Amino acid sequence: MEDVKGYSGKLIRENVLQEGQRKDYISDLVELNIDAQATHEVIDMALGFLSPVEGFMGYNDVQSVAENMELSDGTLWSIPITLNIREEDIKKNHLSEGDTVLLMNDGKAVAVMKIGEIFSVDNRKLSESIYGTDNTKHPGVKRTMSKPEKCISGKITLVSRPIFNEPFDRFWKTPREHADLFKSKGWKHIVAHQTRNVPHTGHEWLMKYAWFSANEDLGVDPVQTGVLVSAVVGEKRLGDYIDEAILLGQASLSEAGYFKKDVHAVSFILWDMRYAGPREAIHHAIMRANLGCTHHMFGRDHAGVGDFYKPYDAHHLLQQVKDKLPIKPVFVLENWFCPVCGEITNAAFCGHESQSESFSGSLIRSILLDGVRPTKRIMRPEVYDAVMTSAKKYGFGSPFVTEQYMNGRSRIYDFMDLKVKA
Repeated sequence: MEDVKGYSGKLIRENVLQEGQRKDYISDLVELNIDAQATHEVIDMALGFLSPVEGFMGYNDVQSVAENMELSDGTLWSIPITLNIREEDIKKNHLSEGDTVLLMNDGKAVAVMKIGEIFSVDNRKLSESIYGTDNTKHPGVKRTMSKPEKCISGKITLVSRPIFNEPFDRFWKTPREHADLFKSKGWKHIVAHQTRNVPHTGHEWLMKYAWFSANEDLGVDPVQTGVLVSAVVGEKRLGDYIDEAILLGQASLSEAGYFKKDVHAVSFILWDMRYAGPREAIHHAIMRANLGCTHHMFGRDHAGVGDFYKPYDAHHLLQQVKDKLPIKPVFVLENWFCPVCGEITNAAFCGHESQSESFSGSLIRSILLDGVRPTKRIMRPEVYDAVMTSAKKYGFGSPFVTEQYMNGRSRIYDFMDLKVKA
């Protein structure tokens, strides 16, 4: 397999123990339990999604990211990646810098980590820097403030690769596997479409607009440009779309011919949204650059929540740092269907906004909840069918996250069931 360079130009190396190393490495290590968010970050760091970061950050990197939006070596970086730990767990396990620990999740061995530092952070100050607020009504702030203020740092090595379950297995690709995909399709320009939603026709129009923008100098051979729908799979909130409906709904666009398969692909990343608005937009660009994407779509209120950010704050911050990113932002505006123009259009062109029909999330939600097939103007029938089939098969009858889904959903992935202690 060819070498793959990550966002900072550093080669992406997959840090996974070989089968013969596992028993030697994990026997007699102190076990530390980590939550789902930390497990996702471990997978991302070990397989190159967060290159050049290869482990939980130390004090200098955390402070530099918070204050200057860069790692301590000057590399642009916008979100700290920390492993928070309770003081009592440090004392109970007699942890010291230089110790090697085994990170566990749900009873499974996930990764080994050699502790580089044990240090303290100020969660309130971090929140103010990262989110621009310490208001706990912001979900990212609430999560940050709930964490212990002690952290441990260290490079991560996966004990084994995660094994993805159906239907996630067909959409999971590491950065190296993305490189193989793009090479097999002959793509030279790849525009990423970040999503946590099932696609309506407005999304479809935005992806096609972004394809034209990314095509640039490749117009004589359009199949050299592709759209990568890069879904975010991670922590869910009540009312979110279920992950299975997102992936299968997005895939149905090319399966039904609305995109040719040689210009469209769907995959996902494991990432728990911080809803950090402009800063998270930069982080998303970094992750997609590590996949090999050359362009990235950014729409209205990217990674925002509530009214904590202005609609195009992410656009403004990306403009300031775009020279530091090896990926080109494609800025898109809010769009709507205009009955006067007779087409999907947006604020840059259409002068009939007062007569337009917006792609209202609440309208689409009510249509799906009622089980009434929407018009083609709102959602493709094949997308609707994929979403409703997913609801029945995976969502206990609903395409939206419910308490039942949260408590009873199938696992996204598993790790090898290694016997750690006798």
